[in-house]
Amino acid sequence: MGEFARLSRERFGEHADEYVRSATHAGGPDLDAVVRLVDAQPEWVALDVATGGGHTAIAIAPRVAGMVALDLTPEMLDAAARHAAERGVSGIEFVLGDAEALPFPDASFDVVTCRIASHHFGDVQTFADEVARVLRPGGRFVLQDQCVPEGAAAATFVNLFDRLRDPSHNRALSESAWVEVVSRAGLTLGELSHFENRHVLEEWASMQGCSSDTVKRLREMLADAGEIALAWMDPEGEGSLQSFTIRQIVLVAEKP
Repeated sequence: MGEFARLSRERFGEHADEYVRSATHAGGPDLDAVVRLVDAQPEWVALDVATGGGHTAIAIAPRVAGMVALDLTPEMLDAAARHAAERGVSGIEFVLGDAEALPFPDASFDVVTCRIASHHFGDVQTFADEVARVLRPGGRFVLQDQCVPEGAAAATFVNLFDRLRDPSHNRALSESAWVEVVSRAGLTLGELSHFENRHVLEEWASMQGCSSDTVKRLREMLADAGEIALAWMDPEGEGSLQSFTIRQIVLVAEKP
């Protein structure tokens, strides 16, 4: 298991219930876009990778014949299963596994989703290659994740800011980088959309149990952000009301 996989398992195991309750993960126009782009058919078998609190799998499961929800963290899978039961959604198979070594045969799924998770992966190209492998011909990949500016310096700043809050954050990609990853995996890019989520910094940090010292350092980073990163993150307010923007990308790609 790689470093970021180990860190993800440790940290998400500790904070599993917070992610089930997270408003960002629970819904909104971005999740609606994922469900729309999946365009589920009743005979399909679907896979949700790094399911977290299970929000995406729960939204898709009633629309397909089979739904598999995979996550690296046992505690996260347990929390997602409880969440599904509370929502009255049955028929989801919860599987422990690594996004970069999917434990399924070739051509197993009609659609694969991954939402707000790939920035934790050690190697997103390996992940995309695995998605292409387990998709059936004509199958669909729908991804949502936070993204970073195109400029290297600003992109590095945004990723370092996220990693200070959560050491299991590896690297979010820019739009052009995602287009390249999908192409290298042999998938054909379709629709691509952008969304913005505004977060109160203290609440965002508390989801990962950050100390007051870490929150202080996050504020200092925002204060020192360069022009491009500052425009990208768009901080507002002060103190406990200080907020900033996380920008996200949603894309759909198909396997020829």
